[in-house]
Amino acid sequence: MNTNILYVDDEPHNLSAFAATYRRLYKIFTAESADEGRKILDQEDIHIIITDQRMPKTTGVEFLASILEAHPDPIRMILTGYTDIDAVIDAINKGQVYRYIQKPWMEEDLRINIEKAIEIYTLRKENKELTEKLIVANRQLEFIARQNLLS
Repeated sequence: MNTNILYVDDEPHNLSAFAATYRRLYKIFTAESADEGRKILDQEDIHIIITDQRMPKTTGVEFLASILEAHPDPIRMILTGYTDIDAVIDAINKGQVYRYIQKPWMEEDLRINIEKAIEIYTLRKENKELTEKLIVANRQLEFIARQNLLS
């Protein structure tokens, strides 16, 4: 699977550093604001969202919470230079965040977390597909059972 990652951060040098570091491994989309991030999400099939927590207008948690209904599938990660326990709790509860990572990120550590997020995304997708197939199979079995009862 080619992995599409959206990285949202109001600091352009963080966006370019991230893209330069990971562009050979993944398809990287970057946005300088939550609004830009939403536009990308509406146009692209994004698998992982990484966002800075402290941004003007919208925090990372607020951004992730705001897109949850329209884009429930991507795995979410937050990067921050601050240790704010309330933000961590909000991230987990409101934004369904998979990982909360300290800035500046360590290249290898972040890559490993991205790889784990890809595994989770893939497993969830496979699980959803298998569940849908099971529902169809159950309907077919119920139909056959009804036919047998009527004959």
